[in-house]
Amino acid sequence: MARHDAGPGPRLGVEEEFLVVDAATRTVVPRAAAVVARAADRLGPRVSGEITELQVETRTSPVCSVKELVDQLVEARRVVARAAAADGLRVIASGTSVLPGAADPPVTRGPRQDRGTATFRGLHDELAICALHVHVEMPDRERALLVGNHLRAYLPLLVAMTANSPYWEGRDSGYASWRTMIWPRWPVAGPPPRFDSQEHYERVVAMLHEAGAVVDAGTLFWDIRPSVTHPTVEVRVADVPVTAPESALVAALVRAWAAHADEAVVGGDTGPDIPAELLRAAYWRAARDGLDGEVLDVTTGRLRPAREALADAVAEAMPRLRSYGDAELVDGWLRSLLAAGSGATRQRAAVARRGVLTDAVDFLAASVSDAEATQESFFA
Repeated sequence: MARHDAGPGPRLGVEEEFLVVDAATRTVVPRAAAVVARAADRLGPRVSGEITELQVETRTSPVCSVKELVDQLVEARRVVARAAAADGLRVIASGTSVLPGAADPPVTRGPRQDRGTATFRGLHDELAICALHVHVEMPDRERALLVGNHLRAYLPLLVAMTANSPYWEGRDSGYASWRTMIWPRWPVAGPPPRFDSQEHYERVVAMLHEAGAVVDAGTLFWDIRPSVTHPTVEVRVADVPVTAPESALVAALVRAWAAHADEAVVGGDTGPDIPAELLRAAYWRAARDGLDGEVLDVTTGRLRPAREALADAVAEAMPRLRSYGDAELVDGWLRSLLAAGSGATRQRAAVARRGVLTDAVDFLAASVSDAEATQESFFA
């Protein structure tokens, strides 16, 4: 891949996952298939079901422009919200369900899904969790792996920045991102190992297959991985954000950090050797305290305010953001995020007004169904 000093950056794309809820009770319901069928009339292959019948996934086409990316995200949210409303349903953008009903979710059926249920068993009881996946185009798998080594250092910060799952099954977890605490329970999930080469990666994956820890390549659930289906590095650590601009903000930053890392890889730097135990502790701290707490800097082993760490990481990305024409958008979105607080903060604020959990569901559903208005207010 050429150096990204000017012009459009590598192409990128985003996947967002949502929960389907009943408009009256606000509880999750296994009606995703109906929403997908209606939304597909407008979105085609950009909308699909997920592993459980409670979830809908949308995706963007590969684009160079972050402005085009956010437009596609807003469109997809608008379409799925209207499709849901036609059947007395709503969709919410939250890493976990607010109200009880997501435990032991109905899993979609098929040979692959059935193998997953047989393999992972009780882990599937907490599978109805929703993430944001960002894809950045790479020239080959080895480059994606080595770029991923560099991106590992940003993962705890991304957890804090996108924390949007404070509630689980009708209770406040005490965490900003409870989804982050659920997901690494799978045998091949959470922070990825550091890989020296594609051969090293394939050797590790072969051993995991031999151990029966994966069903297929799609169940290599690490938070950074070379995509199974696309020529990209895929960053999967984030809770699905409340708004489309937040998802676009994460994507823009990930692309800029990946381009910075790619240049380092071309220069022979295969990435820092971050101890797995330090990265795990950093995840826990970021998931607990979110954007308003402290994050563990995995390059120094020291705690620092999350907002300060984010400001430094954005400054590092800024030369590429400027060259891609994304700097102004990112700056505006970031200011709005810092003013509004994380998704977890906003969910709790919605509940605090009356002490009623359904108010968090209504807030989240409105943020999806009124995607254009939310986008405009987020720009303001």
